Amino acid sequence: MRVRVVLVSGAGEGGGDRFAALNATLPGRMSGTPDGSRRAAKRAPPPSPAPESERGWPRDERRLAAVVIDVLRATTTLTVAFAHGARRVIPVAGIEQAFAWRAREPGVLLCGEREGLKVPGFDLGNSPEEYHAEAVVGRTVVFASTNGSRAMLACAGCGVRLLGAFVNASVVVDALKDRNYVRLQCAAKEGRFALEDAACAGWLCEALAARGARIEGDGARLAAALAPRDTAAIHALVQGSAHGRTLRALGPAFARDVEFCAGLDRIDRVFGFDA
Repeated sequence: MRVRVVLVSGAGEGGGDRFAALNATLPGRMSGTPDGSRRAAKRAPPPSPAPESERGWPRDERRLAAVVIDVLRATTTLTVAFAHGARRVIPVAGIEQAFAWRAREPGVLLCGEREGLKVPGFDLGNSPEEYHAEAVVGRTVVFASTNGSRAMLACAGCGVRLLGAFVNASVVVDALKDRNYVRLQCAAKEGRFALEDAACAGWLCEALAARGARIEGDGARLAAALAPRDTAAIHALVQGSAHGRTLRALGPAFARDVEFCAGLDRIDRVFGFDA
């Protein structure tokens, strides 16, 4: 098994340009320093050989198994929804697309948030507490969140698409045992690095490496370095993350969400999603 990590969704493998400042601190990386001055055009240098971590990776994404990670809160919440009987989860990019789904299929649940709060006209927000069995059993969830749904859509071409978070981390590892190529796709926070997502990816990297997986690329190496070592470290990291602090400041209900999301292996099942 070979494992790579996308630390900022939408920025390419390993995080891309929006992750350059962090990648520049890793061995073997140099950051550019464009000064914006006008200069004569130069012939582009010949392309460099593909990094070792990219050699042999299939171009066909259908051969990849993707795990989308949005600890606070989308993939945690949707795992709870499935555990409580939701039939199907469909991620959409925006609010308009969600309402368009309802126009075609009036029975769907519109779920998600903007800036942490439930969207007006939606049935549910993005809190695990909302997704109890009475609300979701047998229902199709059309989900639009600030970060998580977009990360899910970024994996639309992958042959296997799973929801991952701390709350079901161990069963995610079990589900990947027969896969050859694994992408851990962090949702991040509005296009910026999110500590809790990278740390969860790192925990998965460490667990997969213990089973013989090859952890490849700068993103995966950084994530593995951030992996919390035990349940207390997970709890402290999620609670102390920038996103965790922001949510807790919104009130007691949000603080309960963060507490729930900071628990390891609360749920012993892993679920896939449509895209």
